[in-house]
Amino acid sequence: MPKIKTNRGAAKRFRKTGTGKIRRNKAFTSHILTKKTTKNKRNLRQSTVVAKTDERNISQLIPYM
Repeated sequence: MPKIKTNRGAAKRFRKTGTGKIRRNKAFTSHILTKKTTKNKRNLRQSTVVAKTDERNISQLIPYM
C-alpha cells in the first residue's frame, strides 16, 4: 500500500489539537477592515474547531499530522 501524499495547501491551513480535533483560522481578516468593529476583528484572531461535517474530508488531506 503506497503512502498518501499530504495536501500542502491544507497542511498550511489546518492543524490538529492534542485530542485529535482539527483547528482552523477564521476568515474575513485580510482587507476591508475599516468597517469591521474592533471587537469583531479581535474575535476573528482566535482560531476555532472545524465543523464536524468537514472533519473527515480535511483529515484525509492531512493524514500524518
